Amino acid sequence: MFQSQENLILIIVGTILLLLMGIFIVGFMFFYQRKHNAYVTERSLMRLQFNEEMLKAQVEVQEQTLNHISREIHDNIGQVLSFVKLSLSSLKTLDDEQRHKKIDDNRELIAQAISDLRDLSKSLSFERIKAIGLKDSINAELERLEKSGLIQTAFNIEGEPYTLGPERELVLFRIFQEAINNSLKYSRAQNLNIGLNYTTNLFILSIEDDGDGFLLAEKLNDSGGSGLKNIGNRAAIIGGHAALESKPGNGCSIKITLDPLAEQKYVNRTYPDRAG
Repeated sequence: MFQSQENLILIIVGTILLLLMGIFIVGFMFFYQRKHNAYVTERSLMRLQFNEEMLKAQVEVQEQTLNHISREIHDNIGQVLSFVKLSLSSLKTLDDEQRHKKIDDNRELIAQAISDLRDLSKSLSFERIKAIGLKDSINAELERLEKSGLIQTAFNIEGEPYTLGPERELVLFRIFQEAINNSLKYSRAQNLNIGLNYTTNLFILSIEDDGDGFLLAEKLNDSGGSGLKNIGNRAAIIGGHAALESKPGNGCSIKITLDPLAEQKYVNRTYPDRAG
């Protein structure tokens, strides 16, 4: 009798343990599936965000290119050709020597206009940035700025340049453009220093101007600091980090750092959401 009760107790305990183990396994599988679904959803949202940022950067680079082309055609090539047109209309009133001199002058002006058009055809777009890379894209933009006389520039490269991939380099170039636009529009800077530092485990893009400067905390907290916030968010979207420094009267410094060997999209699925 006692043995039968003992066996019955063992059977009940064993059954309870089996039930508990089954509940634990089912619960664990449910928890794992829930975490997996959340992970998949997060990755999908991050991929969507990344693609949207890439498209936005491409559109902005294209708009910048079109604005540059429009200004150059209106302010430079259009005026040269208008002058040539007026000059040629006066040829019939000149003697042979004056006419030949005028034709030679106009020929030089037309040659210059053709050269300017050729330069415009090489204006930067997403496809051209992909083709020539970040270093040459930045150099071409700085040459254009120097030619415009808006600001003095210096470009320093340390280490052996390597590619960071077209998506990363597009975002970095757009960050560079946004920083330059801020310097030209708001800071009244006279000098601009751009640096690229290539090492095995770290890439750094640095942008410094000698403009008016500002209180960084105030700028990031008001609506006028959206450009600076964009810089931080865009650096984060490619697995990088943006460090901004500025004080009234001391210009502005922007440093973008990232690991060239890390996964190019959403490093470890975590990244800062604002400038440091």
